[in-house]
Amino acid sequence: MMEKTFRVSVVGCGNISKTHLPVLSSLDGIIISSVVDVIEEKADMAAKEYSCRAFYDYETMLREDNPDCVHICTPHYLHVEMAEKALCAGINVLCEKPLAITKESLRELRKVSRESGASLGVCFQNRYNSAVVKAKKIIESKKFGKLIAGKGNVSWFRDKNYYSDDWHGKLLKEGGGVLVNQAIHTADLLRYLIGSKIKKVEAHVFDDSLSDLIEVEDTACVRCEFENGVLAILNATNAFSFNSEVTLDFYFESGDKLHIEGLELYHMKPDGNVIKLTDETETDFHGKDYWGNGHYALIKDFYDCLSRKKHFWIDADEGGLATEEFLASYESSKRQRAVAVDYSN
Repeated sequence: MMEKTFRVSVVGCGNISKTHLPVLSSLDGIIISSVVDVIEEKADMAAKEYSCRAFYDYETMLREDNPDCVHICTPHYLHVEMAEKALCAGINVLCEKPLAITKESLRELRKVSRESGASLGVCFQNRYNSAVVKAKKIIESKKFGKLIAGKGNVSWFRDKNYYSDDWHGKLLKEGGGVLVNQAIHTADLLRYLIGSKIKKVEAHVFDDSLSDLIEVEDTACVRCEFENGVLAILNATNAFSFNSEVTLDFYFESGDKLHIEGLELYHMKPDGNVIKLTDETETDFHGKDYWGNGHYALIKDFYDCLSRKKHFWIDADEGGLATEEFLASYESSKRQRAVAVDYSN
């Protein structure tokens, strides 16, 4: 039970709001006070379903509703501007990924976040999946000795309909393609579980299937050299035939391997035996099942931190690392050589 009640506004009533709103409505101590969308019909429908007020303008909502927290579920290019306006008004922010799509805007948002006194959290919800939690404990325990390599694979499907709105596939609004919008969670998990920042990346990004329609990549291959000496690769595409489960593999000097497939974790022993380490029975997904089921845990943790006046760990500094990394990947692909990741903020 939270020690305080929070009035919350969800900004953007598209697909991801359909994950945030059910979670918020299920939590004690949360009142959904308003929803916001420039498409009035979307705002009205969400407001009716959750018995709250509909706004069609973000700044009007901030003035008239003055919530304790806003959930930013809007197109990528709006994240920084909206987060800064809320933070400057003393309103807490939980922002969907990516936190920012340019280095300059990320730097400014981090500055505003530090100076505002309000809390800023970023939704990297897959860190809360049970397989990830268990894998993190095993890696940190050094049970299998030194971690030497990692691998992530995202094979999903996005067709012309996905890019039919006014921002998906548009470079200035989306900020990129599969690396920014789909594989960003897998990239985050590689860094989080390996336990180190990336020193250098060598990347190749290209458009496999919709070059006549989109301005961004639908396929990417990234080789990462981490500061702690671990090597990892990330392969991602939106040009597959369906949305298959994300996989991650971690290789140890002992010959042991940890394999994450969807929500399950497996220990693959050097002798060939495979041991399942999770018993994933969760079927109540908020959103699409291949997204994972961590949104509930992350959102609850964010409000628990607010209630106890505790710092939320996936903040502007931590949550912005993914932006610095995908920008380095794009620079590497453009230059056709390896480049260092700039964590200078």
